[in-house]
Amino acid sequence: MRIGIEAQRIFRKNKHGMDYVVLQEIIELQKMDHRNEYYIFVAPGPDRCLEDTSNVHIIEIEGNFYPTWEQLSLPKVANEVGVELLHCTSNTAPIRCDIPLILTLHDIIFLEPRDKQNKSLYQNLGWFYRRMVVPRILKKCRRIITVSEFEQNNIISKLGLPRKQVAMIYNGYNNWFRPMEDADCVFAKYMAERGYLFFLGNTDPKKNTERTLIAYSKYLERSSVKRKLLMADLDRHYLNDIIERNHIENILSHIEMPGYIVNTDLPYVYSAAFAFLYTSLRESFGIPLLEAMACGTPVVTSDTSSMPEIAGPDAILVNPESADEICEQLLRLENVKAFYHQQVEMGLQRAKLFSWKYTADQLLSLYETVWRETRH
Repeated sequence: MRIGIEAQRIFRKNKHGMDYVVLQEIIELQKMDHRNEYYIFVAPGPDRCLEDTSNVHIIEIEGNFYPTWEQLSLPKVANEVGVELLHCTSNTAPIRCDIPLILTLHDIIFLEPRDKQNKSLYQNLGWFYRRMVVPRILKKCRRIITVSEFEQNNIISKLGLPRKQVAMIYNGYNNWFRPMEDADCVFAKYMAERGYLFFLGNTDPKKNTERTLIAYSKYLERSSVKRKLLMADLDRHYLNDIIERNHIENILSHIEMPGYIVNTDLPYVYSAAFAFLYTSLRESFGIPLLEAMACGTPVVTSDTSSMPEIAGPDAILVNPESADEICEQLLRLENVKAFYHQQVEMGLQRAKLFSWKYTADQLLSLYETVWRETRH
């Protein structure tokens, strides 16, 4: 097979969720499959995190404006190198493309009603682009891959697609996520001392940052320990607006916001944390859940969408719209040692059920199935 994989953003310095997913899938395929030819389509960037091998070829396509890169440049170059399958990995694909398409549709949040206005111009442009493109490409896709049973059922029911067209392949997590006893050497770049709470919030309404901060304010009022909160990559003005609107000025002196945390530092940051807050309103999978669990850090997560499926039945599951519930579980972890240790052990065992190798095995099997179908 001659397989093309769209991985436009993997060379950028500050990677995010979908970038890591496709990067790890390619790395595992590169290790395990020496028979098929792979063509990895990327935009130039400073972090060359992937190199050519005998059957994996990195094709750099100029241009950083995603719509023209994907709609014009990608299908042109893919046709020139003669790929027989094109896997587009980030929710969208070229509207005009004669190559058999496989699409990873991580979620369809962009087709669902928005309960709050997102002030991020970048995220809003992406939202409009996906709403324009996805309905036009669905029927052209030989397979649509998604990342949880929740999202698979959601896509099938809301888009009216046949079940055979929508495959479910779980994500994994990197094997460097494990308990780090020597975490002090790294986490000190972000926090002064161990035992903090860790929250990966941002301005996207689905991340539930506002309610989580209200919960943290309630926790500070009731806790005798008053652990600090480490928040990564959050805009300071956005934080101040939340604080003023909700009159939670008590959190200001307890929050640390060091900016973007590089992925290779995260195992140390998780390991030094007392607990990890993953209180989103909606997730299609939730890789940070597994990363924290694999580091032996208890997780407080939501009882909605895919999070119970990934975290497991014994996880701490809360109503993300209830600041009181989030607060209660933080206090329970702090005050009941047996419960805390139970959550540590449960998380370590749960994380073992997922791996990028398992993800890549299933992906290769799907490629082979679709390729055989195109031969007939």
